[in-house]
Amino acid sequence: MRVFPSLAALFIAWFAVLGCTQAVTLEVKEGNSTCIKAELSASFSITYNTSSGTRTASVSLPDSTTVDAASSSCGGSPWLVAVFGSGHTLGLSFSNNGSVYSVANLTLQYNLSDTSVFPDANSSDVVTVVSASVGIWAPINTTYRCLSPTAVTAGGATVTFFDMRLEAYMPGNDLSPTESVCVADQATTTAPTTTASTAAPTTPQPTAPGTPERGTYSLKDNNGTICLLAQMGLQLNVSYVSQAQNKTVQELLNLTPNLTNSSGSCGVSSATLVLTQEQTTVLSFTFTLNSTSNKYHLSGISLQANWSDLTAPISASNNSLDYLRSTLGRSYMCNAEQTLVVIQTFSLNTFRLQVQPFGVTTNQFATAEDCQMDQDQMLIPIIVGAALAGLVLIVLIAYLIGRKRSHAGYQTI
Repeated sequence: MRVFPSLAALFIAWFAVLGCTQAVTLEVKEGNSTCIKAELSASFSITYNTSSGTRTASVSLPDSTTVDAASSSCGGSPWLVAVFGSGHTLGLSFSNNGSVYSVANLTLQYNLSDTSVFPDANSSDVVTVVSASVGIWAPINTTYRCLSPTAVTAGGATVTFFDMRLEAYMPGNDLSPTESVCVADQATTTAPTTTASTAAPTTPQPTAPGTPERGTYSLKDNNGTICLLAQMGLQLNVSYVSQAQNKTVQELLNLTPNLTNSSGSCGVSSATLVLTQEQTTVLSFTFTLNSTSNKYHLSGISLQANWSDLTAPISASNNSLDYLRSTLGRSYMCNAEQTLVVIQTFSLNTFRLQVQPFGVTTNQFATAEDCQMDQDQMLIPIIVGAALAGLVLIVLIAYLIGRKRSHAGYQTI
């Protein structure tokens, strides 16, 4: 039998790829405090040019990798920069919205003059590639864990992480015992097969979830005073690759208020509302106030999702939006359904929305400024009413004229 030699060859090939990948521990410190800690293995596949064409270099993150203290930093947007080999670096920058932290950017810098990795390269440049679609995130004060391979593509390079545990914005000096497990590591069950039926299996089609329930959300400042008020029904319109169907699907998903917690922060010129549903969906809104014009607007929306049917976590955001514009001291209201486009694969539908992120007094909404759609809907009955009134007036005038002519025909001579 040739099964065992084939299996042996498969294991040898597997260990050739992964066996040389070393686990490293990297920490970014500020004084005696650790803000980022990562325990991970990584391999790199990099395409580069030679005089005779292109080649692909494969290299792993060695156990001699160290943290570049000069480039790494703690603070609002902490950076982890790892140095390895002859002038190669791997950088991870982090961001958070008060409830969730995520890898905002992955930066890989590789030195083509390293002939041990890039033989016959026709350049000696140091190349930098960046990816903003990393898909690594977890709730604050938890450890992100992903033992399965996670590939991130940046330019002509692919970085594959293995056996990864990391945490940013750490409250202590060690990884949190509470873990946020990536989708690939989550246990899946397979439905039993049956031969009793000869009918072809069908995939159930998603059904529209209907109008979402309207939720009430609020934030308080350090004095315990309400500083942001919001009432709205929210519906996610998301395209993603389905694990069950093995294709890209588009889903409408309603946010359920009684399963959703609100958090965030209020500032003088910026306010952020974070809505978290069952630790699998985090939707955040950022409002910005222009102190010169005394106008505010919704400037940013982000979605972090880790649903069971995803092949990879969703991380979508846009901080250059201009929605829900209103005046300081007033609330914004729109009863009509609105579609707020965030990126090509994610938009947000709002229903019966009223929000006031600044200038809240007496814990109540101020006088509302209606959206254009509500104003247009109010104009329709006015226009119809005016048209009916005009028609009645025309009929009445015609009647009076006709009656006058009728009387004139019977005058005595």
